[in-house]
Amino acid sequence: LDLLKEMVAEKTVNVPTAKLGNFDYLNIRGEEWKVGDIVEREFKKWDIRYDVFSRMKGRPNVIGYVGRGDEGAKKLFMACHMDIVPPGTGWDTEPFEMVEKDGMVYGRGVLDNKGPLASTMLAAKIMKEVIGDENIAGELQISGMSDEEAADPDGIDYGVHYLMEENHINPTFAIIPDIGENMKKIDVAEKGRVVVTVTAKGVQAHGSTPHLGVNAINKMANFLVLLEKYTLKHEKCPILEHCTVNVGEIHGGSAANSVPNECSVDIDIRIVPGQNPESVREELRELSMKVADDFEFGLGNRTLPHAIDPDNVLVKSIQENSKDYGFDPVPFGLGGGTFAKGMNEHGILSVAWGPGDDVAFHVANEYLPVDQLVTFAELTCLIAIDLVA
Repeated sequence: LDLLKEMVAEKTVNVPTAKLGNFDYLNIRGEEWKVGDIVEREFKKWDIRYDVFSRMKGRPNVIGYVGRGDEGAKKLFMACHMDIVPPGTGWDTEPFEMVEKDGMVYGRGVLDNKGPLASTMLAAKIMKEVIGDENIAGELQISGMSDEEAADPDGIDYGVHYLMEENHINPTFAIIPDIGENMKKIDVAEKGRVVVTVTAKGVQAHGSTPHLGVNAINKMANFLVLLEKYTLKHEKCPILEHCTVNVGEIHGGSAANSVPNECSVDIDIRIVPGQNPESVREELRELSMKVADDFEFGLGNRTLPHAIDPDNVLVKSIQENSKDYGFDPVPFGLGGGTFAKGMNEHGILSVAWGPGDDVAFHVANEYLPVDQLVTFAELTCLIAIDLVA
C-alpha cells in the first residue's frame, strides 16, 4: 500500500497531444517516467535485474526479471501500464491522494493499472526472496509500461507495441491484469474495433434562404436514422456474440444562420470474427446510398477481432491455483481491448485477468479491494511456479 500510494501521487495522465493544454502539470503525454523511477528504485533495492526501453525520453518501459532465463526456458510476462486517464470530476476524495478505508483503496490508478503493477512487483520480490533466481529455469517478467490509455493520430506507440516491434520482449506467456471481473473471468477473446468517420456534403447558403442550399446536417440525420435501425452483416460468435455500433461524435455547421455545407460523425464499431474494417466501411457506404451518393467514409483506429482456445496451459494454471482461494475463473470474451490482442497477434499466448470490479475503471472514486491486491500477488507467484520454474 505504501508503494501504491506513492505511485498514485504521480500524475501520469495520458491524453492525445492536442489535449495537453488542458493539463498544466503535463509537458508530454503520460510522463510515465515519474512512476518508472519508482519501479527502478524498488527493483534496485530488491536486487532484481531489469531493463528500461524507451522510444522517447520520459516514456519508459521498465521490465524486471526473476529467474535464470535459460535458453529455451519459458517466460511469463505480467503486462502492467503506468499511465492513467484524467481524474475528471465527482470525486469524494483527492484523486491523486490514495485513501484506504474499510478494506478498499481509492484514487486514480489504484485499479487501472498501478494497483496490479504494485501487486506484481511484490510477487517478483517474493519469488526472488523465497525461491531465488538460481532455482527458476525460466523467468517471471514484471513490466511497468507506457502508453496504454491514449493514442495520437500518428499511431506511434511508446509501449507494448513498440517493445514487440523492436524485439525487446518475446515471452512465452503473458497476463494482462487490466479487465477487473474480480479475478473470476479470463479474457480469451476480444472484439476488433474500427472507427469510421462519415462525412455528409452540402451546399452553403444563408439561413434565411435554406432552399438555396443543401443542408449537410439534415443529410446526416437521415443517414443516422437508417443506421439506428440497421444491423451490420455478421454471424454470432460463440464467445464474443454480436458486433456493436455507437455513434460517438458529431460535428457540423458554423453558425445558426448558415446552411451547413458539411457534417461528420465518428462511429465506433466493435467487430467479431468474419468482419473486417474495410467490409464494414463498404456496408455503411451502401446504406448511405439510400440518402445520397456523395457521402465520404474514412477509417480511423482499427484492430481485428481475436480469440484463443481456452483449453491451454495458461488458463488451466490460473484456474487450478484460483481454486485454493475459493473461486474458479471462467473464460469469456471482451468488447473492449487490452494488450492481449497485440501480444496474441505476435504469437505470445496471452490472456487478460486481474483484480477489481470491471465497473471501477475510468470513473470518479476509482477503487480496489486491498485483499485482492494481496491475493493477486500470491497467485502471480503460484502461476509463475507452474509455468516457468
